[in-house]
Amino acid sequence: MTSALVIGGAGFIGSHLVERLLADDVAVDVVDDLSHGSLGNLADARNAAGTLKIHHLDAGSAECAALIGMRRPDVIYHLAAVPRSRSTDELSRAFATTMTVVDAARHHGVAKIVTAIPASAIYGRPASKDVPVKERPLEPRGVRGVVARATVDLLEAARDLDAVEFTALALGTVYGPRQRPDGGVVAAFADAARSGEPAIIRGDGRQTRDFVFVDDVVDALGRAGAKGSGLVINVGTGVATPVREVWQQVSGAASPEPVAEPAPIDELLRFAVSPVRARIHLGWAPWTDLSDGLAQL
Repeated sequence: MTSALVIGGAGFIGSHLVERLLADDVAVDVVDDLSHGSLGNLADARNAAGTLKIHHLDAGSAECAALIGMRRPDVIYHLAAVPRSRSTDELSRAFATTMTVVDAARHHGVAKIVTAIPASAIYGRPASKDVPVKERPLEPRGVRGVVARATVDLLEAARDLDAVEFTALALGTVYGPRQRPDGGVVAAFADAARSGEPAIIRGDGRQTRDFVFVDDVVDALGRAGAKGSGLVINVGTGVATPVREVWQQVSGAASPEPVAEPAPIDELLRFAVSPVRARIHLGWAPWTDLSDGLAQL
């Protein structure tokens, strides 16, 4: 891979990926409408060696499609396929954007699309005995899950019809530097701890998630540019960690007790994903312990 276009490249995960690609001597075009991302996230990338161009564009626009045609990147990284929002309007716009991106890739001979989808939204409500969850036929949970499933279906169709390869990485709960407080539970906890305010925990905090550090995720994304074609691949640690335990590690003894709020009716009580397929097909495994990752916030 010598060139890549990163949609959502000014965001939390995207900005870290851009730095990784530049370090690997990949020419990078970033497309971001800055609705969730920030140019500040790209400060280090802009000062790094390498070829970087930043385009303040809506990825679903004709201008972005034209850019794909002009650049013809080896790989498109689509990191805005499934937003965190539960708004049906925002999710429908996101899928419309994905259709535009995939159509442009098909027409301009892009070799591969790598996308990220939320693992917690695509495997239904797994029984405790099935955790960590292995890749299996997708069972969407909620509207985000439906959009994630539709994204994979669309990519499979493009692969079958036009030989555009894809890899869809099903991510655990990603955390790390540059994550906005409204972007994930770990960032919200860290923000509360810094401000001395009580954190908000949904339910009793015993529900578990698979917390995976952003650098580890970026390594998987980088590898997926050349490997794992035609697959949905989990990216996580395989470890189910209680949410309350994360708060205890982040907060320290002096922080106030968290405030409990009712959990959503569809809250998963136990969840983690198996990284075995990633090890086989990407040569990837997580290496950052939770305590080491939290220390970098």
